[in-house]
Amino acid sequence: MVHLSAQRPCIHCKGAHSEENCPLYQKALSLYKVQKSISSTEFSGSSPAPFIGRFGYPHVNVGLLAPPELGEHVSDYDDPRGWAAKETKIPEVVGFRSSLVNSRSQLDIKEKSSLLELAQEVALASKPVDLDFELVKVPNFNLQLDGTMAPMGPTAQLKQVELASNPHIPTRVERVFGDTDLKAAQGMIDLFEHGIDENHLSKMLSTATLGVGANRKLVPTRWAITATDDTIAKKIIDDVRDFSLRHEYAAYFDGFMGNYYLVLVFPEIWGYELFESYMPSMKEDGTVHFATDNEPFEGRKDYAENTAGGYYTARLAVAERLRKLKRQASSLVLRFVTQEYTVPLGVWVTREACRKSMASKPRFFASKEELLSFARSFVKERFNYDVDQILKVSRMLREQRQPTLRSFF
Repeated sequence: MVHLSAQRPCIHCKGAHSEENCPLYQKALSLYKVQKSISSTEFSGSSPAPFIGRFGYPHVNVGLLAPPELGEHVSDYDDPRGWAAKETKIPEVVGFRSSLVNSRSQLDIKEKSSLLELAQEVALASKPVDLDFELVKVPNFNLQLDGTMAPMGPTAQLKQVELASNPHIPTRVERVFGDTDLKAAQGMIDLFEHGIDENHLSKMLSTATLGVGANRKLVPTRWAITATDDTIAKKIIDDVRDFSLRHEYAAYFDGFMGNYYLVLVFPEIWGYELFESYMPSMKEDGTVHFATDNEPFEGRKDYAENTAGGYYTARLAVAERLRKLKRQASSLVLRFVTQEYTVPLGVWVTREACRKSMASKPRFFASKEELLSFARSFVKERFNYDVDQILKVSRMLREQRQPTLRSFF
């Protein structure tokens, strides 16, 4: 069973962790440091990312995220893949993000301005860009949390901002930005296949640097993140559909920051189904809470309303692994969110957690029955959860067809 270690409750939030592992404490500490660093309306900082708001669309807030400090190490403040690779803890990510001041001003989504040009340079650059800020007034010191995006720290109305260093923009990124005849999806896929990660691509999409020239416009960061995951995954899934089927049934399991993924893989044509459950999720009558979305071989045309951005991140992770194996399969993905996940940090957590699962050593089974039997016992032992209540409503399991001998060749 998943549980927190027994120790004295944290004095700040009463959680079962030490003070240094408390996200609320790290938030307060980071905001205090920022507040001490910004005693006036002017400061210099390295910006690792822009931020495009969604409220008031098509008139949106265009912000530049930057701590009141300079240096390439600021790239750690906006690095989902790096956080996952280093097994960064929740309080540390909260500390990074609490330090980012969102200096912003409002623009129309197709408006050209010097602020837009600076936001584009920050989005295109491979390293944080040094900027000099002048604000209307001292920032409002708080932490903004969101289930889709990584958190941000203080916000402030921007009066003026100037470039203090030349941004480093990769040649291929510069080329795609300059090609105003290239569709956004094609540009994103080309860059992804050449090592530009989805975090960088979502920043580019949000700041109108991709697509046919006349169609380029600002895209709220929240929307750009999911659009990027969706676009990249669709291309990878197209490749996966052309592969022969996997020969075996398999299960993958791992997690990150209290988000665990058990991925059940079947020797079937492409199909994908996600169930998300929050622990503990048992009702008094023994039933369980969950959200679910799915897609058949042909894909889906509408937005995954129930599981939202998490649907697209996990689908990307699964598709990446199948393409690497050069095999086609259907996948039933079970996400378990435990009390370890103390603060919502954005869907990047689910992307990296599912990637960790798909990178784990799989367990193989001779039949569907053996695979499902394993899932029942594993989930019961690990989470004290009756997974049969999910399995019996799984659309994928109901509609599966037995593979033919010919499909393996």
